[in-house]
Amino acid sequence: MADTRLIRIRRFVSSSRLAQVALLTAIWMAGSGVARALGMPIPGSLIGMLALLWLLASGTLSPRLVERGAGWLLAEMLLFFVPAVVAVLAHPELLGLMGLKVLLVILGSTVMVMLATALTVDLALRLRSTHVPPATALE
Repeated sequence: MADTRLIRIRRFVSSSRLAQVALLTAIWMAGSGVARALGMPIPGSLIGMLALLWLLASGTLSPRLVERGAGWLLAEMLLFFVPAVVAVLAHPELLGLMGLKVLLVILGSTVMVMLATALTVDLALRLRSTHVPPATALE
């Protein structure tokens, strides 16, 4: 009885894209739960992905049970980038000379901040090495 029920579940999951997405989501949520419960410093989605990899590599989970759902998620991945595409379409000047100028300003200011930080740290270390601590009363 349990074997026929398991076979029916596997057939349903292998034929239903929605069930496969739900299975992938459940694995992702389980990974997030493990990360939260154990206080791990890595994202739960990474733990879920590693668990999925282990399940597939060990043969515990058949690739047929997730391939249609994963394929659908990958096919619809463009939806995740819609805000960036809309921003570029709303500001086409960022693709031309203006965009290059903005990029140069960002890179230049980053380099200037890094140089200022490095020079400040170097100066502080030099001042510290030349500074003689005052004599203490115990000496």
